[in-house]
Order: sequence, then structure tokens, then C-alpha cells
Amino acid sequence: MTVDHAVGHSTLRGITLKIVSVTVFVGMQTCIKAAGDVPAGQVVFFRSFFAIFPIIAFLAFKGELATAFTTRRPFNHIARGLVGVGAMGLGFFALTRLPLPEAITLNYAQPLLVVVFSSIFLGETIRVYRWSAVVVGLAGVLVISWPELTLLNSDQGLDDKEVLGVMAALIAAAISAVAMLLVRNLV
Repeated sequence: MTVDHAVGHSTLRGITLKIVSVTVFVGMQTCIKAAGDVPAGQVVFFRSFFAIFPIIAFLAFKGELATAFTTRRPFNHIARGLVGVGAMGLGFFALTRLPLPEAITLNYAQPLLVVVFSSIFLGETIRVYRWSAVVVGLAGVLVISWPELTLLNSDQGLDDKEVLGVMAALIAAAISAVAMLLVRNLV
């Protein structure tokens, strides 16, 4: 059995891009955490503003700048943008309220929720082994969230800052999952 060289190359490229993506996003989240006094709305604005320049440079490099901003579905793009900005704002807000490892880990509920929402909203068939992976993953999110959400700590009062952070992170993950599903309607 032989492996097609092009398939192996594209797999390696995909893995490399994912590692770079996660590294860049964790770096961004670390910077946001370090600038904890800056309001989440300002962080969203400046993150989006400075993201425009590399996007335009990339499109110009590919020769697609002239056609990049044409669409037959402008309202779908607007809806996706609004949902994405909402998820980003809540995620950045959660970073200011939670320790960095917990905030990042709670964000990893997003792909699990994409599976759940794609079954509910898009009618996609999800097999038992995927449902079991989603249940195990969401149980892991619950284990991470539990110390901030539990009312069983009678010796300590509930820290509203952390509870608010957990709720913001989980809602951001859910809204971000919806944003991922909306991408299907953009082309």
C-alpha cells in the first residue's frame, strides 16, 4: 500500500498550520490577559483593526484583492460578523475574569458544541462514537468549570468574578460554534 506524496504533504501542512494557529491564538490570549484593565470592547476593536492589514496584504499577494469583497449573500456575512464579534467580546471578557489556563480550556468546548449544533440545526447525522466523544469532552469542561460554579464550598463565598468568567467563556464557546455553522452559508 503506497501513500500519495501530495496527500502526505497536505496533511503535514495542515498539522503545521494548526500548530501555528493555536500558538498565535494562545499568544494573543496571553497578551489580552496581561492587559487585564483594557475593556473587552476595545480589545475586540483593536484586534479586528490590526487584523485587516495582514488580510489585505495576503489577498494582494494572491492577486485576489479586487474580488475578495464581493458576495451574493451580504446579510449572511453581516450576521456571521456580528455573531463572531459577540463571541470574541465574551471570550476576551472571560480572559479578564479567569486564570489563563481555565479560560483557554473552556474555549475548547467550541468544537464539541459545533458537533451538537450541527446535529440540531443542520440535521447532520452524528454517529454514536462521535456523540460519546462529545459527552466525554463536555464532561471535561464541566470538571474544569466545577470549582467556579459549585455552591458546595460552605467555607468560602462564591467569587462572582470567576463565575461570570466561566459563564462568559461557555457562552462565547456556544456563540462561536454558531459562527462556525454560519460559515456554511457564506459561499
